[in-house]
Amino acid sequence: MDINSNVFSNEEITVTYKPRCCANAGICAKQLSNVFRNSVIPWIDLEGAQTDAIINQVNKCPSGALQYYLNQKDVA
Repeated sequence: MDINSNVFSNEEITVTYKPRCCANAGICAKQLSNVFRNSVIPWIDLEGAQTDAIINQVNKCPSGALQYYLNQKDVA
């Protein structure tokens, strides 16, 4: 059975999670628990911190299971 990536978005950022790549180091939940939550579904809540803090934490992911990209804003 293949486990698909999980995708979480808000207006500014999209975070993807690849569970098959995850080393379960727990750094994300330990250091930014308002966003990366162990006991709540969905486990990633992008409203729990500022975008800069989320980016900083995703960049610390040792396995690369967490990745992000900034959402483009519509220009009128």
